[in-house]
Amino acid sequence: MKKVLALCAAFALVGCANLWPSSPPPNDPVTLRVNVFRGSSNLPIYMAQEKGYFARRGLTLQMQFTPNSVEQRAGLASGRFEIAHAAVDNAVAMIEDAKADAVIVAGGDGGMNELLVRQDIKQVSDLRGRTYVVDAPNTAYALIGRKILKEAGLKEGQDYKLDPLGGSEARTKGLDTPAGAATLLNPPWNFLAKERGAKSLGSTVDLYGAYQAQGVFVMRPWMMQNSAALERYLAAYIEGCRATLDPAQRGLALQVLMREFKLTTQMAEQTYAELTRPGSGVAKDCAFDMAGFNNVLALRAEMEGQWGGKAPDAAKFIDLKAYQRALTHASR
Repeated sequence: MKKVLALCAAFALVGCANLWPSSPPPNDPVTLRVNVFRGSSNLPIYMAQEKGYFARRGLTLQMQFTPNSVEQRAGLASGRFEIAHAAVDNAVAMIEDAKADAVIVAGGDGGMNELLVRQDIKQVSDLRGRTYVVDAPNTAYALIGRKILKEAGLKEGQDYKLDPLGGSEARTKGLDTPAGAATLLNPPWNFLAKERGAKSLGSTVDLYGAYQAQGVFVMRPWMMQNSAALERYLAAYIEGCRATLDPAQRGLALQVLMREFKLTTQMAEQTYAELTRPGSGVAKDCAFDMAGFNNVLALRAEMEGQWGGKAPDAAKFIDLKAYQRALTHASR
């Protein structure tokens, strides 16, 4: 009872009627197609697979990797997969720009991004006349970078240009050429870029502030018709988040990182340190950061001029009821 009351208090913004103790949904066999970027933010999913958290709930995952956010958003809207993991601003873009009935159902992490530049660049203002490499110019991390450049006095299209190169792996390679002067990267790609000669001008947490980055989003009609499967998925995901942050399972996490990303032991350890860093790494229970999400909306309002420059109510974009129910069933 105390656990339920505490959860109700934590989720007062979105209600807690569905948090009252109930039996977990039956573990009927279900196959779920899950679309992600190739990055360390997926470690909670990998850990949940490794520990059998999905399997014991009757879930079979078919993992898909997207080359960029444009393709991921289109794929989710057209039903090519059921669940997307990415920066949740992509869900906002689906809802506002594409008028797609998407909804954010869980959090994940704070992004862990760094502003990576070529060696000849000493400060952000040195990007004048250069190119900022992004995934999609009008969403998520691209907006953070554009805001950082704006704060340095640089005008987009006049003082620098954007190059929509795609996901982190492509952007890492983009820094190898003089045309790709700067980009935002998170682990392990930031470490790989620095190994190849790039340098960091700082983390986005330091340069911009709190940000709800990686999260889980789905199409709302699918959620309404498959609430039990979603709840089971999120319960396993929560357990994967707990395994990721559990010091006793650090060795397994390092093995998974080295296997999935072909990392050296040192680079896996650096990546794991960022994943477990409070404030920007994996959130406890992969909880949704409401303050960070309000920053997401404020940034979109400013940089894209949406909503008349004033961020709307966050409740328009999220539905955490399945996540809240999953919390009551997830094992410690």
